[in-house]
Amino acid sequence: MEMKSSQGQLFPEHSISDGDNIPTEIKLTKEVLIKWQRRVQFHQSKLFKRESSSPVQKSLIENNERKDPSIYLNPLKLTPLPLSFWRWPSNPHEGPALYLVMDRPTNFNTHLLLYIGETIAADRRWKGDHDCKSYLAAYTEALSKAGLESQLSIRFYTDVPEETKHRRKLEQHLIQLWLPPFNKETRGHWATPFTANIK
Repeated sequence: MEMKSSQGQLFPEHSISDGDNIPTEIKLTKEVLIKWQRRVQFHQSKLFKRESSSPVQKSLIENNERKDPSIYLNPLKLTPLPLSFWRWPSNPHEGPALYLVMDRPTNFNTHLLLYIGETIAADRRWKGDHDCKSYLAAYTEALSKAGLESQLSIRFYTDVPEETKHRRKLEQHLIQLWLPPFNKETRGHWATPFTANIK
C-alpha cells in the first residue's frame, strides 16, 4: 500500500520551511487537535468495531501471499498497561511481542491506535530511548496546552513468531491496515504535527 504524503494539508494557513517540507510555528489549538484526532478516529473506528474470534490468525504470517485485511489484531482484547509498566519490579510480558500504544481521548467514545511495534524482548523494548516516547510527550503536551486530556496505554500481544522477519511482516501488515499516526510509515498520511521537529 503506497502512502501519499499529506503533510501540511491539516495546516494550510501555515508556511512551510525551505526544503524540508515541515510546517513551522503551527499553533496546535483545541480545534486543530480535535480535527486531527477525528481524522484518525474515522479510519480506525470501523476496525475497532469489528469482532474477531482470535486476535491474529497465524496463516497471515505463514503464507507470504495472503494479505487479507479481515485478518487483524483486536487491540481492545489486550490488557492495557500504563506506559511506565517497565518500572515495575516484575514485567507482565517477556519475549517476542507486538506492542500497541493507544489513547482513549476523553472527548471521544472510542480509542486511537497511535503506534504499532514489534520486539524480541517485550520486557526491555520500552526502556530507554524510543522515538514513540518523544512523539507521545509532544502529543500529551499539545493536548494539555489545549485543555484536552489523554488516557495513554500500551498493550502487548505475545503469541507471535520468534523469527524477526515474520514478526516484522505482521507488524507491517497491521500498520498498513490501522495506519497508526506515530509509525514512520504513516506519519505523512495523517500530517502528524507531533513528529515534525523530531529527528
